Amino acid sequence: MENKKGINKLKIAVLGLGFVGLTTALGFADKGFDVVGYDIDLERIKKIKEGVVPFLEPGLDSAIKRTLGEQFRVASSAANAAEHADCIFFCVGTPCGFEGKVDVKFLLSAIDSIISTVRADCVFVIKSTIPPGTTTNVVMPHVRSKSFTGSIVVNPEFLREGYCWTDFINPDRIVCGCAENDTRAVSLLTKLYAPFNAPVHFVSPNTAEFIKYLSNSLLASLISFSNEMALIAEATGDINIAKAFRILHQDKRLNGTGISHYIYPGCGYGGYCLPKDTVALSANAKANGFRPHILDSVISLNDDISCLTAKKIESIAGNKDAKIGILGLSFKPDSDDVRDSPAAKIIACLIKDGYRNIYAYDPVAIENFHRVYGFDLIYCNSKDHLCLECDTIALVTVWKEFSDCNQLYNTKKWIDCRYFWEEGVR
Repeated sequence: MENKKGINKLKIAVLGLGFVGLTTALGFADKGFDVVGYDIDLERIKKIKEGVVPFLEPGLDSAIKRTLGEQFRVASSAANAAEHADCIFFCVGTPCGFEGKVDVKFLLSAIDSIISTVRADCVFVIKSTIPPGTTTNVVMPHVRSKSFTGSIVVNPEFLREGYCWTDFINPDRIVCGCAENDTRAVSLLTKLYAPFNAPVHFVSPNTAEFIKYLSNSLLASLISFSNEMALIAEATGDINIAKAFRILHQDKRLNGTGISHYIYPGCGYGGYCLPKDTVALSANAKANGFRPHILDSVISLNDDISCLTAKKIESIAGNKDAKIGILGLSFKPDSDDVRDSPAAKIIACLIKDGYRNIYAYDPVAIENFHRVYGFDLIYCNSKDHLCLECDTIALVTVWKEFSDCNQLYNTKKWIDCRYFWEEGVR
């Protein structure tokens, strides 16, 4: 393969090498930029230096092989990564704290770790998700108090886990929030994103921050809407829910669009982004004097759906000694991410209601799930192991390998929590 070294002269530092950060680093490196990355997780750094992607994300394995040691390298410290950079991408976590308030301490700490070593004309690019107003009211004053006068840009990510690489390399839009008269930032971001052939929108920092939450809140709303419609249908009776939604998708305003994937019932949204971002936007709205009725209902329905699903499983399983199988532990297929996994919430409800013989299987997420949640479960080494052991089985995550389980083990009592089989595989 052709060596891309020297094609693009801009030097990029990326701080935080999780899903967003590592994808960002490898994506820019693959486009020919010189990229240096750093993460405070030393075990993660060790794996990346060895060319190993520390989580499941298709496309990154081949990208790291192409770029590591050429366009992409790993620094020994944040300061080392940032020392000669034209721009620094901050991709660190921004978890929710008390009552949904976003905690920006990791972002501010990352800034502090490099601010004394960066060039005066360096551009700070915030990819971490932060509520509208955070850059203007928190980050900017903090940075200026450190005597840094360079540019600060908000550049939200729109990456789907399982498709991060595709979404980064082939973006549908790029959003950059910066001061209107910041020609340095506009020039640099224009050069950075020129190889991606996507529309670049320069807006205010508040607008850029809001667009990220606008996007995720819409997706969460569609999911909760779909789940509420399914609950109404179940209460009414004699309704083929899966078929009804698939006919809905034939509406020419939806047909062929990716958004229809979110207009389908299941057992709630999970992962890192949607639960955190909806709660954070609600908290932000209330802090600014507005109560978001629809958004709060979206969150409430998603909080309720897991235990409602557990009740459905219990009604089929019967007595507390029943062996219940849970197929799928990651929050979505083709991912080993278990953060806010619906499976964890369902299992927690089952345990609370006195069920103790709970079996579980997932193709890749068992180790992560056990480490994060610590439930007293019986983990199975295959789908067949679980199906043979259990009389009642709930399909929770729609991995492709589960597509024929209900046919192979048709004497079992099945609960299709994702409406996966009613009208054939989606």
